[in-house]
Amino acid sequence: MSDPGTTLSKHQVTCGDGLETLLNDPQDPHDPYETTETHLERLLGRALNSFDLPDSTVERLGTALAHSSALHSSHHSASLHRTTHRHTYLLADGSALSLWELVHNAGRDGAEQHELYTEESEARLAASRLPAGPLPGWTAERADGRVLGEDDDLELLSALLARPIPAQPRMYVPDNSADHARRVLRRAENADRPGERTARRLRLAFAHHITQAFGRHCPVEGGRDAGFTLYEHQFLLLDGSEVSLWEVEHTATPDGRHMCEVYEDEHAARGAMESRSRVR
Repeated sequence: MSDPGTTLSKHQVTCGDGLETLLNDPQDPHDPYETTETHLERLLGRALNSFDLPDSTVERLGTALAHSSALHSSHHSASLHRTTHRHTYLLADGSALSLWELVHNAGRDGAEQHELYTEESEARLAASRLPAGPLPGWTAERADGRVLGEDDDLELLSALLARPIPAQPRMYVPDNSADHARRVLRRAENADRPGERTARRLRLAFAHHITQAFGRHCPVEGGRDAGFTLYEHQFLLLDGSEVSLWEVEHTATPDGRHMCEVYEDEHAARGAMESRSRVR
């Protein structure tokens, strides 16, 4: 479902045999006469996470004969500009394949960034992770009325990190889960990430569920704020067993870039977040 205030553009359809029909908004920046091959090269080339796309998807896209692009949703605020586009391709075997493109300015210096996903749910999840920016003039008080400072902020963060996730029913979704597990492990940058043994087990995953367990900004080295988010990726395997990967996303890096770390248990993931938040 589109965000409130969303406007849907008209479609742009380009056929590989030279028949082009321009039905889109006249201010659309895309060239209505570009071939599907050129469109795909441009789309994949500008996406920061194109390497995360399944190899099978990229191979199928190589047979695309025509494409259609449309604005799916948009959100604009003082600190965040975000749009989601749906690109649909007609393949040589007669089937259709869609890619979901998330465009936002949540990167460093507000530069526009592009991300690609094979499922709308993944694009929506990625959009929900984008920071809306700190609230100006935000303060908090203790019960005794004293305003919290940075040291108190760390104390509060530690307390929040120790809070367990409330029990909730597991709602697994069969959705190419083994490939999802492979992509989660591949983007992990920490040296103590799960090894080959866990990777082999997760090849048996046929359903999964993602839960956001924690999310907060706090000050780190250099007096700047860094964002911390913790996700549990829960997998149901063919043998009936369950495996979880705990993914930490943060910007507590020397240059403020986004970084992903993956752990096999919640305690290690929360310990990593607390350690990163104390780097001064």
